[in-house]
This record gives sequence, structure tokens and C-alpha cells, in this order.
Amino acid sequence: MPGDTLPVHVNRDSLHALEVPDAFETDGSFDVGVVNHGGSVHVHIHLDDDLSEIATVEAGNHFVDSESQRAVHVSVDGAGEATGTLKIASAYGAETRYVTVRITEPEETERTVEVDESLSQPQPRQPDSGGDGATAALAASPQLVVVALGVVALGVATALALLVDEVVVVAGALAVLVGVVVAAYIAFTGA
Repeated sequence: MPGDTLPVHVNRDSLHALEVPDAFETDGSFDVGVVNHGGSVHVHIHLDDDLSEIATVEAGNHFVDSESQRAVHVSVDGAGEATGTLKIASAYGAETRYVTVRITEPEETERTVEVDESLSQPQPRQPDSGGDGATAALAASPQLVVVALGVVALGVATALALLVDEVVVVAGALAVLVGVVVAAYIAFTGA
């Protein structure tokens, strides 16, 4: 989350006019806050090579509606310090300004966590959320789920083979049987 904003004013004194500070310093990601005081305009933002080694701008060209504001995010991802130039142009280069940007190392803040005696005591267990013993047994042993589903599949395949009495259905039932045996083998041996 950016903590700093570089202010940019467009169209305040005249058409396509840009007002920016000469220099800007930050210790991390920041926003370029574009305030348009006139008609709609395109604003181009570009980082030079030194800044682009540790920072990226979300896009180069930005359309800013008349009498509106827009924040353009600049992400600082790299480590270390950098100083470079941020180029800002309005109306496809009708006006261009350069800002010297200095990115510094963030100040290290000491973070402490207070620990009291209650953390050394055993925590009470949450009561069981209900359910029967069969559900708990199935959850504890996924192999039982595989066997149960295999038995259901075999039952359906056998019933179809007996009712339809076709060679293809019998072959399908045998394929299901082989699949269940292989699944059970894998589930119980962990292969």
C-alpha cells in the first residue's frame, strides 16, 4: 500500500500545462496523483533506466477525464536505493516535465510480540461438531471411502450385466471390477 503521493497538476494555468515538484523522495511504492483542472487529457509516465531497475509503473499512458483525478501506482519491488528521473508528459508530449525521484531504504522498525503466561498452558480442545462414528471413521481412513465406492460401482455394474445380458455390458462390468481391485490395492499399499 503506497504511503506517498507525487502530486501532478494538469491544465491548471493553461491548456496541457504540467505542474510537478522538481524532486520527490520515498522509501517504497508510491502513487502519482494526477489532478486534471481542465479538459480531458492523456498523461504519459515513464521511469528512466536507473529507477526501472527497482520500480515499475502500472502502465505508460493514462487518460484523465476533465475535472477529475487519477492515481497511477508505481511499485517498488527491488531492494536498495535508487535515484533517477520520472518523465511526465501531457497530450502526447505537448508539455513534458522531469522529476528527480530518490528511493531510499525503509527505516527498520522494531517489532515486538508480547507473550504472556497463558501461551504456556494447554489449550482446551474444541468439542466434536457432532456426526456419527461412521463419518469419523471414514474421515480418518480414506481407504474405506475407496472400498465403499468400489463396492457401489461393482453392484451397479453387476446389476446392469444381469439385466441387459450383452457381451459389451459384461465386459464393462469386468473393467469396473479390475478398476476397483487396482484402486483398493493402491489405497491400502500406498503404491
